[in-house]
Amino acid sequence: MVTPAPLSTDFTDARVTAAHDSVLAVSRSTAGRRGTVLFAHGFGQTRHAWTATAQSLAAAGYQTLAYDARGHGDSDWNAADLPYHGEQFADDLIVLAGEQPQPPILVAASMGGLFGLLAEARWPGLFSAMVLVDITPRWDTAGVERILAFMTAHPDGFASLSQAADVISAYMPHRPRKSDDALRALLRDDGHGRWRWHWDPRLVAEVARDSEQHQDALAEAARQVKCPVLLVSGGRSNLVTPQTVAEFLALVPHARHVQLPEATHMVAGDDNNAFTATVLDYLDVLPSASAVALSAATEHVTGARS
Repeated sequence: MVTPAPLSTDFTDARVTAAHDSVLAVSRSTAGRRGTVLFAHGFGQTRHAWTATAQSLAAAGYQTLAYDARGHGDSDWNAADLPYHGEQFADDLIVLAGEQPQPPILVAASMGGLFGLLAEARWPGLFSAMVLVDITPRWDTAGVERILAFMTAHPDGFASLSQAADVISAYMPHRPRKSDDALRALLRDDGHGRWRWHWDPRLVAEVARDSEQHQDALAEAARQVKCPVLLVSGGRSNLVTPQTVAEFLALVPHARHVQLPEATHMVAGDDNNAFTATVLDYLDVLPSASAVALSAATEHVTGARS
């Protein structure tokens, strides 16, 4: 197994225009000789969830590009009169991937993985490979409800970073207590003495609450995926089960599956070294990414932006 080296890598922050004129915050490393890895985070997270893994992959020769999904982190929130829906998130992925010189490798957790499946099904060849992190087209709905209950338990925010750290530690007692710097990537100061989650509260009602009704469409999208796929699941996940993994592998019979026994749904955060080593091992055995015609890449971008 490849052991990721904790090397320092320079990253550049920028803002890029994605689908429907939405502006997204991104962090990218310098160009790499082995192609591009595009990181898509889970619901309620930001691009900073991938920092440690991105550093290791950049040191291994990949250019990395991580972004805040719309409504998250430093990216634009939808206007008050524009509801959120899944197609917007898939469109954003299509634009970001389509603007790369060659089809990138997608590494995507939870929500990001679901929208990755939809994007690849709509535009076959958009990704040269996919790494799905603890997500399958069907999931344990009780696990989702537990996550949403935690995320919506403090609608008025937190009085201090210390209070937020206490709440997060109670929810994830197996993880080290978060530092103030780590919390500032998850929370924003609202200017009135409160620290609030760094995502639009509308996302819960408009995207997350009804997600179960899309499981059939997601399963059909997975069935259409032909690029190499790795599923990395957490042995202690409350979303992905042996049954959902088995169904996924039946839908995508060429996919590989690796379980990290001690990880929960937050695989990359629970054991980043093991997760990153798993990804590097997989990338090392992938065939060279196939080039796509420039005209096809342009079509992807144009279709998603409109």
